[in-house]
Amino acid sequence: MELSDIDLNQLVLFQHLMVERRVSKVADKLGLTQPAVSNSLARMRRLFGDDLFVRTPSGMMPTPFAEQLSEPVGYALAMIHGGLNQQARFDPAQARRSVTIGMTDIGEIVFLPRLIERLTREAPGVSLNTVRNTAETLRSDMESGKVDLAIGLLPALTAGFFQRRLFEQRYVCLFRRGHPVDRKKLTLADFRAAEHLVVVSAGTGHGKVDELIQRAGIERVVRVTVPHFVSVGHILQSSDLVATVPERLAQRLAEPFGLAYLPHPVKLPEIAINVFWHAKVHRSPASQWLRGVVFDLFADGGAGATVQR
Repeated sequence: MELSDIDLNQLVLFQHLMVERRVSKVADKLGLTQPAVSNSLARMRRLFGDDLFVRTPSGMMPTPFAEQLSEPVGYALAMIHGGLNQQARFDPAQARRSVTIGMTDIGEIVFLPRLIERLTREAPGVSLNTVRNTAETLRSDMESGKVDLAIGLLPALTAGFFQRRLFEQRYVCLFRRGHPVDRKKLTLADFRAAEHLVVVSAGTGHGKVDELIQRAGIERVVRVTVPHFVSVGHILQSSDLVATVPERLAQRLAEPFGLAYLPHPVKLPEIAINVFWHAKVHRSPASQWLRGVVFDLFADGGAGATVQR
């Protein structure tokens, strides 16, 4: 197929359908009638020899071929748009839009308070949404533009994404002040003897810490298991349980919940927390501004961004 065989507007329409999944919404966004959108989709189907989108009760679902086309088409359109608007500037003080960041509940506790304060002061018209970055759809949501950034330990985001290191942190043991282990050093014997609260954080790198403890041959008495970190402070403040958590989370929870923490007695690797963004928004002024805010607030060092292809 040659580029002359297809109209650029058809690719724009295709990309909107990937995001919206409804003909009526695409028609409204592009200022077209629904029959015009349907006719354009019919021409693309004939051109590509594929249905591209199949009507279902939950909307127009893309075929495997359409999913395959989505990333290169989205990237190409973003590059064209960026080239045509190289002089564009993003003024956060005047902006009226929302941004969406993928993060875990740890991220919401550690990052959101300072991020909200900064946006309120510098970009009062910008609203902030978060989504769980453990979702299976995170990659496609970032490719389609539904999610602007992701922050965390996300080894699955590789090809097509830029990333930049924010900081590295160790795991610590967190418990209530006055706990029997609350002294200068937590020994391995103390760790074995304690009862534990374990957070099963499936889909993120944090879930591997339990595997590493098990591989080290260390048996724990697991009294409570929860699927997220948001309840850890509430549980620990009124129990004798011990939890293994990232240090920055422990720092945020210690004062409000009357907790203390100590270095972990098990040799665990430090974890790298990165910011991820899709290659197609790399030169977007709005994305550059948002990334700059995150780097300014939370980055430990000045390491540059790297891209995975």
